[in-house]
Amino acid sequence: MRFVHLLAAPIAAATALAGLAVPAQAQSAPGTTTGVPHAAVRRDHPDVRVPVVVRTPGEAVVDLDVAAPGTDWSTAGAESAVVSISVDDRYVADLVASGDQPLHRQLALGHLGTGVHQLRLHFAAERSAAASTSVLLDGLRISTYAPDTSEYLVLRYAPVVYGRNLAALGSPYQNGTTDTPLMAWHEIAPAATPGHKLLTYSVVWSNEDGGTNSPALMARWGRTTDVEWIYSVEVDGSGNRVAGSDVYQAPNHQTLHFFGRYEDDHALLQTCTSNNNMCDVVDDPMRFFLSTLQSLPTGKAREYLMDTNPWTYQIMAKEMLREGKIEPASTAAALTPNVSDQRNYLYAVVDKTTLPANSGSNWVGASLGVRLVNGQTVYLSHHVDPTWSIQRDIPAATTVELPAGTTTDDIAEVSVHRVVVGADNGAAVHVTGIQRGFFLGQDYLPQASFLTWNGDVVLDPTTTSQVIWRR
Repeated sequence: MRFVHLLAAPIAAATALAGLAVPAQAQSAPGTTTGVPHAAVRRDHPDVRVPVVVRTPGEAVVDLDVAAPGTDWSTAGAESAVVSISVDDRYVADLVASGDQPLHRQLALGHLGTGVHQLRLHFAAERSAAASTSVLLDGLRISTYAPDTSEYLVLRYAPVVYGRNLAALGSPYQNGTTDTPLMAWHEIAPAATPGHKLLTYSVVWSNEDGGTNSPALMARWGRTTDVEWIYSVEVDGSGNRVAGSDVYQAPNHQTLHFFGRYEDDHALLQTCTSNNNMCDVVDDPMRFFLSTLQSLPTGKAREYLMDTNPWTYQIMAKEMLREGKIEPASTAAALTPNVSDQRNYLYAVVDKTTLPANSGSNWVGASLGVRLVNGQTVYLSHHVDPTWSIQRDIPAATTVELPAGTTTDDIAEVSVHRVVVGADNGAAVHVTGIQRGFFLGQDYLPQASFLTWNGDVVLDPTTTSQVIWRR
């Protein structure tokens, strides 16, 4: 990482920066950045402009804490405020901000060469909720990563995602209110050719308006966000793209070769379906360039990235509330498949292996069960639908819906259950771990995990369930 200087801007109407205290010749220690302590981007006010001096060229990212007073993702008509970010009058990205409390965000800016650049922050009124008036930015820092860094390779090929503009789902700026991209990450794996690498990029959206229904999302995936890989590319030993190797996740979850345009080495994609699949032709006025510096550790479920960015659970829950996808509270809610208040769920990650491995229409899944101290009812993660059990043999997130008000002290036992889909093929399920288990707090943020377990219990046609954890 190389540091970037953000020069003090003239204090004039067009460039006023509240609390700016960065001297023109500010010095930074190696590996650090200088930044703007505070800035306010306001509706019907001039854009905020920040001069940026780059001494070492490379791929740039901007870190900042962002809040939008008076907005709330759970409230129709006040969902968010949008800031459009440009560098040297080149439109780079939109930042969707929601809520009074600052959230840390990291966006990519693309390649910045040596010299002076201008970062421009514009309140995008047409993309923002009518009730929104300003976006407060704190701790704005810009960092560049030079070609001799591992981060450079990851950022160099990160795709740009244009927003969704399906007429049936709202305005051309619909990602300002629904299914908004929240964060992105990368994974690196060896390619078939020795010395080559495969870079894969994924995105978390706040929800999906199409595709898997909400109850199945909670049971099978342990959340109602939408998590999708979007783009993959092979690079050679020198870090250059292998021509024709890049693919993307297209409508109907197809994997297609990318034939679209690039911006430098960044593929331009667009969210073009209601369940957030990609097209390689872009035409939408909103643009998302999320930093992909975060990575998924080996042996972790994809939801690990949500766990390390806990605010994503809060946005997830608020969108479900606003869109009327939460069933009314009742004493029977925990026994119905509809999604209730998402604070009623145990959020867990299960490790298992199925032998022989699942394939075809007949398969064996696993379900998580919870019994409370005050009764004999076992609440099952898959509810009433066997196809909502966990089929995949990688760390898999799931949820168990429990009566409203359940706390960690109320849980007596956690069990695992063999679930047959179609004809029983006789497969055995080896359950080897529970990586975490938590509830959401009153603020819809994850509480501390209280549940972990390691072992090896076998579920087969003669032993279809076992208790793996007791208080």
